Amino acid sequence: MLKFVFWLLAGVNLLVFAIGQGYLGSFRSETREPARLKNQLQANKLTLLTPEQATAPAAPPASEEAAAPAAAAPAPSYACTEVGNFVLADGRRFEAQVAALDLGDRQSRRNVAGQDISSYMVYIPPQGSKEGADRKAGELKQLGVTNYFIMNESSPMRWGISLGVFKSESGAQTQLASLNKQGVHSARIAPRYSASKQLAYQFRDLDAATRARLEKIKTQFPEQELRNCK
Repeated sequence: MLKFVFWLLAGVNLLVFAIGQGYLGSFRSETREPARLKNQLQANKLTLLTPEQATAPAAPPASEEAAAPAAAAPAPSYACTEVGNFVLADGRRFEAQVAALDLGDRQSRRNVAGQDISSYMVYIPPQGSKEGADRKAGELKQLGVTNYFIMNESSPMRWGISLGVFKSESGAQTQLASLNKQGVHSARIAPRYSASKQLAYQFRDLDAATRARLEKIKTQFPEQELRNCK
């Protein structure tokens, strides 16, 4: 029994000695929280923040796309521009001006059906029926007007009364003034049209500078229209 107690005490003393010398590790450094935080977080590298800095939103990382300079906008281009419609004489003058642009096969000309004033008619508007036209013709006879014609063809002027057709507008105005003196106050003047050929010019793939030069040429023909091709 004494031997057992002796060896038990000897073993306890050896254990205490080993712990004291650190042979079995340091329980002190592994169990104290401040020391463990120091080992894990490396306190010498921490930075303290102010309350404002702590609550401010983090700035988003700059992307390569945002940092790259904006690409230059492409120069405007005009796919197809049309100018017209010209009567033949004006079209030839326009062609001579446009030749300086040296557009080659990027320009073309097309024929356009147009209408020219061929004459002027003095007339009384349609009366709505043959009976109404005959009644108005009777009034003209009473006023001494005998040169008239009842228009009975299928047209917007049906049952109107023609009082003369003149090559020029001034001739029609003279006739109208004469009829007014005779007491005819319902007469009017209207132009009459005939089919004609006109010219339109198309220009393709123009840059802004060439388009501006074309617009400048067009100002010499103020009655013409510059538009996009249809």
